[in-house]
This record gives sequence, structure tokens and C-alpha cells, in this order.
Amino acid sequence: MSSEIRLLLVDDHIVVRKGIIAMLETEPDLSVIGECSNGQEAIEAYALLKPDVVLMDLVMPVLDGVEAIRAIKKSSPKARILVLTSFTSDERVFAAIEAGATGYLLKDSDPEDLVKSIHQVYKGESSLHPMIARKLLNELTQQSSKKKSSEEDLTDREIEVLKYIARGLSNQEIAEQMVVSKPTVHTHVSNILSKLQLSNRTQAALFAIREGYITFSSALGESEE
Repeated sequence: MSSEIRLLLVDDHIVVRKGIIAMLETEPDLSVIGECSNGQEAIEAYALLKPDVVLMDLVMPVLDGVEAIRAIKKSSPKARILVLTSFTSDERVFAAIEAGATGYLLKDSDPEDLVKSIHQVYKGESSLHPMIARKLLNELTQQSSKKKSSEEDLTDREIEVLKYIARGLSNQEIAEQMVVSKPTVHTHVSNILSKLQLSNRTQAALFAIREGYITFSSALGESEE
């Protein structure tokens, strides 16, 4: 039996926290090991508990979720953080991804979607609610293309890996598709993030969509007419 995924839940509403905990308790491989009511508590709790995945609200007192994400990622670059919030129009959406969040889910999503997103983020994969992905893509297209020179340095193999990342494939799945080793894929992913000056796979996936390497519907797994 696989080990449990240890979760840190950060939300300033106790009713929300208790509701999420009650729901997740029904999942045998998920365990909430700590809960916090603001970003400052989250930073301290992360350092103490070292959870596998953080479920992070954005709008909180003392210190908001974006600043907490930045601080956690600065001290622990491999931290896996899933934003769980009610807001789609807030300016913190893009800021949270820039800060290093791997996934972004709305609180009114189905419980099954939350469980799926936790597993995706735990594996280092992107997990974005479609509405959020569209908003992020719109914001990206409005920005200047300052990474263009780096983009031109991508090799054909790196572009191929980038397309797979945008489709949400894990390193193991990409390795199987390309018939190469998992460490080789890991090297390609690291090179892509470095060349494009991106901090995680979520940003890489959005970059691939913006630059036309893959369509938005394909990235969401939708069939195209």
C-alpha cells in the first residue's frame, strides 16, 4: 500500500477547513496533518511539518496566500502547493502561479476534482481549473514576449517534451511516449524551465499554449472538431 499524502490546509474560515477535512478523511491515502488560518501560520507550519502538499487559500488576514507561497517556495523550492479559493477574477490568480503554485482549484469544484488535483500536484503535475487556465492564458497573452530569445534556444526534443507537459503528462508518461528514460525527461524539463525562465510545469504549460505549441482544448484533454 502506498504511503499517505500528508496535507497542510490553510484557510481563514474554520467552517471551510473542517468541511474539507471531513471530506478528505474519507480518502484512505490522504491525511491532513495540520491546519492554519493565515499565511504567516502556514510558513511556520510548513517548516515544522514538511507536508507533501499545501492546500492554500489566497485571501487571508496577517499574510495572504501569495506571499505565503513565495516564502515557502523560497525556503523549500520543491514545495507542492495547490491554491484552493473562491476567486476567479482576483489579481492574485496570476500572482499565485508566478509565486510557484502548481495548481489552482475553485472551492465549489466537485470533491472528486479536489482529490484528483491533490494527486496531480503531489506528483509534480499541473492542475488548473479550466476557468482559471483561461484567465491565466489571457493575462499571459497581454504580457510582452520577453522570453522570445530563450524560446528560440529550445531543441526539438525539448519542444516535444514541452508539448507533453502542456497535456499534463508526468515525467514517467513522457518517458514512455518518447521511449527514453525518466532521468532524461527530467533533464529536458529542467532545461526548458531554465531557458524560459519559468519556475514550474504549470507556467511551462501555459507558455506552450500561448506560443501555439498546443491548443487550449488539447491541453484540457478535449476533442477538437
